[in-house]
Amino acid sequence: MGERIDGLQSYEIVKRGIAHCPERYKLFPDMTVLENIEMGAFVRKDHSGIQTDLEEAFSLFPLLAERKSQPAKTLSGGEQQMLAIARALMSKPKLLMLDEPSLGLAPIIKDKLVDAIRKITKNGITIMMIEQDVELALALCNRGYVFEEGTVIMEGSKEFLKGNPKIREAYLGMI
Repeated sequence: MGERIDGLQSYEIVKRGIAHCPERYKLFPDMTVLENIEMGAFVRKDHSGIQTDLEEAFSLFPLLAERKSQPAKTLSGGEQQMLAIARALMSKPKLLMLDEPSLGLAPIIKDKLVDAIRKITKNGITIMMIEQDVELALALCNRGYVFEEGTVIMEGSKEFLKGNPKIREAYLGMI
């Protein structure tokens, strides 16, 4: 949006429409699922909007609605990832940053995550995702960046990256 955010406090960055789901979730383990989700709305004042977004979060991740009274620490890894994303969405982000969202997840949970990410982007939220599962990343992205040892070595559309011989061999196991 043309505005520098370095040097800002975390809550100021959230107010500008940027939310981050860190690797390994960083939930409040002893708080309930509902309390964790509500924490995502801490910078908001629109109570009716918060309630609407809470219902949307439960619609996106129905399992969380069933477990809303449980402590976050009792959830599986996949359920905790869903909770972290639901919490981040409560801030009404324009940009959602996901750090390794599929790390350690079972294939069926990965599929649910992919569906949720697609729904999120259809709602107009831009997603920037760091992901080592190249197939998953290419399935979801419009544009990708390939890093080696902290340096961008290639960038382009998903079609370009999928068709690139180096990517196909090194990251997708194809020749």
